[in-house]
Order: sequence, then structure tokens, then C-alpha cells
Amino acid sequence: MDFDHAAVTRRSIVTPSGRISYTEAGAGPVALFVHGVLLNGHLWRHQLAQLSDLRRCIAVDLLAHGDTEIAPDQDVSVTANATMLREFLDALQIDQVDLVGNDSGGGIAQIFAALNPARVRSLTLTDCDAQDNWPPEAFKPFLEMAAAGGLRGALNAMLVDKGFYRSAQALGPAYEHPEKLPDDAIEAYLRPLVSTEQRTRDFQRFLAAFDSRHTLAVEAQLRALTAPTLIVWGTDDIYFGVQWSHWLAEAIPGTRRRVELKGARLFFPEERAEEFNRELRAHWLDL
Repeated sequence: MDFDHAAVTRRSIVTPSGRISYTEAGAGPVALFVHGVLLNGHLWRHQLAQLSDLRRCIAVDLLAHGDTEIAPDQDVSVTANATMLREFLDALQIDQVDLVGNDSGGGIAQIFAALNPARVRSLTLTDCDAQDNWPPEAFKPFLEMAAAGGLRGALNAMLVDKGFYRSAQALGPAYEHPEKLPDDAIEAYLRPLVSTEQRTRDFQRFLAAFDSRHTLAVEAQLRALTAPTLIVWGTDDIYFGVQWSHWLAEAIPGTRRRVELKGARLFFPEERAEEFNRELRAHWLDL
């Protein structure tokens, strides 16, 4: 299915955490897709395009990302984002979801699932933060730059020169083929983060709140999670080594399948969409 011609709708809904923006396509049981840092629901455009025959696919914009609107003093930690997901589902009157997460969104998905197991029909985790690997070592230089006051300048530089975004000094290592990422995707991801000074400050607060205590706090509940779980991992990820896929598979008793995508990197749901979507489809059809 061609995403450009898929029946994708952008909506927003008010929750106690703010006006949450999301895109959706399809009908039926709900699949909720949770993106990671620096991105937004645009990451999941190929999933909305190719899986909307099977699910009502919803891609949410996290707090401090995309078109989601929040108060200046809103808590934007990863646990606050997990709370937002519950409020979001409540507002839409959705009882259960097939939950899919990537990067920090995968960590948020773990926290949500651990705290709200009855809301999770199934879980799919791709390369993501887990246990005490938050933030990963390879991402710490970016966090240090942001803490030193360089965030807005770096974001604007990546928007002016998309090649900088794709470089080894920026987000290039997150992609298997960064040269193939279209300019409009970079615009979609970064432009909202610099649309106002407040949005940049909100995003900086999101980065500053990265702390493994959030995942460590729910580890016991995660180890009791029986929701059918699929783990799909890129083997060439500098942020989240493949050992973390083994850790998650051992930790989550509901794990049914662990898949390695050879040579794939962090943002493979975008780059390897057809392979990943086949795994998702099979996982859901087996429920």
C-alpha cells in the first residue's frame, strides 16, 4: 500500500497531560505505535500504510515532540509519557492495544505495559532502552551538548543542512542507509522542536529527564508481564546492542519470538518496514 494514498488522518485529543496529537489509519483492534527521541509519529508512516487492513493503527506524538501541545511546566519524563498513553487511551475509550515501541518509545512502552498489563493485548519491542541502559553511552554526547545550551543551534543546523543530520556526528549512526532518508522526513521530525522557544525548552527537559531509574522501578512488574511479546532487533545498533534483546526476552515471560534483522540499525521500522511489518502481521494473527 502506498502511504501517500492511504487513508491516514491526523487528529488530536485533550488529556490531563495536554492536547495529544496522533495519526491513524484503518479499523478494528487498535495498534498503538510509540516513537523515540527526536522523532514523532511520522516514524510509523509505513506501518500505518501497510497494516491498516488488519488494525486501527495509531501513531502518537509523545510529550515535547511533534504537534502535541503541553503546558510549560508539564512533566515530560518517560514515566509521565507512559501516564499520558493511559490518559490518551482513556480519552479515546480504547480498552486494549497491540503496543509497539522503538528507541525511548520502547522504554516508555515497557513502563506502560508494566503498570497497565490489562491494557496490553500484545507487545512488540524493537531496539530500545531497557533496564539500566538509559541513556545509552553512545547518546550521552548529544545529551551533554543539549545540557550545555547547544540544542537549538544543533537542531537548526540539521534543518539547514540535512546532510549534517545524516552524518556520523549527528543521527547518521541510527540509520543503516542515512543517505536514503528523505529531506521531508527530517523536516517532519525536527521542525516542531524549534517551532517556538518553549517547544525547544520542553524537548530539552525531556532529554534532561533521561534516567534508568524509570525502567528499574518497573522491572519486577515487567518480569510478571504475560502479554504475548515479540522482540525484533537490528544487529548493527550502536545504541542498543543485541544483548538487550536477549535481556528483554528473558525478562518478559510473555515473549513468544525474538527476531534479529542482520545489519539493521535503530530506526529500522522506517528503513526495513516490509520485513518488520511481516513480523508484526504474523505476531498479531497468532494472538
